[in-house]
Amino acid sequence: MRILILGGYGVFGGRLARLLADIDGLELVIAGRDGAAAERFCAGWRGAAVVRPLALDRRDVAEALARDRPQVLVDASGPFQGYGPDPYAVVRAAVAAGVNYLDFADGSDFVSGIGQFDADAQARGVFVLSGVSSFPVLTAAVLREMAADMTIRKVTVGIAPSPYAGIGMNVMRAVLGYAGAPVRLRRGGRAATGIGLGESLRCTIAPPGLLPLRNLRFSLVDVPDLQVIPAAMPDITDIWIGAGPLPETLHRLLNGLALLRHRLRLPPLAPLAPLCYAALNRMKFGEHRGGMFVEASGDRNGRPVTRSWHLLAEGDDGPLIPSMAIEGIIRKLIAGDAPPPGARSALSALALADYEALFRTRAISWGWRDDDAGLALYPAVLGHAFASLPPTLQSLHQPGRISVWRGRAEVSRGRGPVASLVARLFGFPQAGRDVPVEVTFTTDARGTETWSRRFGGRPMRSRQSIGAGRNERLMVERFGPFAFGLALVRDGARLRLVPRRWSVLGLPLPRALLPSGESFEEEVAGQFRFHVEIVLPFFGRVVCYEGWLEPSAQSERDVPS
Repeated sequence: MRILILGGYGVFGGRLARLLADIDGLELVIAGRDGAAAERFCAGWRGAAVVRPLALDRRDVAEALARDRPQVLVDASGPFQGYGPDPYAVVRAAVAAGVNYLDFADGSDFVSGIGQFDADAQARGVFVLSGVSSFPVLTAAVLREMAADMTIRKVTVGIAPSPYAGIGMNVMRAVLGYAGAPVRLRRGGRAATGIGLGESLRCTIAPPGLLPLRNLRFSLVDVPDLQVIPAAMPDITDIWIGAGPLPETLHRLLNGLALLRHRLRLPPLAPLAPLCYAALNRMKFGEHRGGMFVEASGDRNGRPVTRSWHLLAEGDDGPLIPSMAIEGIIRKLIAGDAPPPGARSALSALALADYEALFRTRAISWGWRDDDAGLALYPAVLGHAFASLPPTLQSLHQPGRISVWRGRAEVSRGRGPVASLVARLFGFPQAGRDVPVEVTFTTDARGTETWSRRFGGRPMRSRQSIGAGRNERLMVERFGPFAFGLALVRDGARLRLVPRRWSVLGLPLPRALLPSGESFEEEVAGQFRFHVEIVLPFFGRVVCYEGWLEPSAQSERDVPS
């Protein structure tokens, strides 16, 4: 099979080629205006598939198709919002040549207009699919899974690329082209407009039991989903889709420019693309992780319900996800499962199961979250992952109104005046071996748990609650004026507590000074075991205590959890 990738050495085209590299017998024609760039890409190729460079301008596509006769033409060039007076010239050439067509189009108007070629594509026996990327293919696949047992009314989606992912110049031009411009969407059951990059919300991407992304700011983007999804799922009354690029300082600057353009009716911001492109691709710091969330609210059997799907991608695997939709279609095509002839958006091209098969070959994780109202603290934060914890951990973290556990511990303390001062400030236990421990868990009507610990008679008290705002999807533990946002991470049979944020009197404190340390819970021979270590940056260990606990007959479990 021969596939011609227009823009094959670019960001998305190059990633697609690498995703297909393992397919023996596949020929990839790496095409684009810059022949030297195509040759450089092919010179460094490693893979079973064969690659061939081709200098090709979009205006000459018809001639190339007649000469090379590929089975599939993939348009990965863009920006699709700026193709001029004849934006579908490549599509028309592919249909006329009887060549199947796929593209990465992210422009909602472009994707919505692809249906005009449906009759011609069916007559030629070829498929023409537009918008073959995370937006809208993955979004729609998730929503169809949700719609199997609920009626979806409102949809909110966000994608958060890793700060190390890089962004192409064409994507930057497209984004700045609609920044501050009206973006068509649906609100309150009616067609409406929003402000491109001028509307924002915050969310934490957190598959159950995994280390979540940090709470991120998402801003409205113009993507095909906003038009094609409500058309396919008419029960949807509201839809909003945003992107959460980092660093947030530059993100907020783009928000400001978008609002300035909107209010002053300024021309498009596309001329700023080179500057923003350089800034975004140089300001790379933070965690090399990305993700996506899809949240839907509606009703099930007449009752309101909210459900969300979360995805996390580690390292360099996240940037591959937008190209995986085309990868999935091509792999199915090679296996003899071709899309039906005709021209349409790629909305229904893949099922979520198709994506999951591709995700399993990468460092990509995903999971569902359902309504957590009425759940105890730890089940609410952990979601479905709570059920996979060992029985003693589940028992301790569903304490009811009052629960008392007793056991023994070994405590060691750090050295130096700073460690000693911090230990006294927080009431950490004194060093000792075989220290008797008693922990009383008290839950109030709001679900906040008070942990009253006594190590050899010495008290230490804290309050734990479900995080909100910047602490969303975290468990927040408070010691007096200090609050620590902790991620609950299932690590095999262990439950790890990972510090992510901290504050004093509600004021955030620097992450560089955030205390750390290895803290976890586990079950050993049917017994609850704990290990807590507090380490300060620059000063080292403050305290470490580990031991075991067993439930006492004093426990009361008269509160549902």
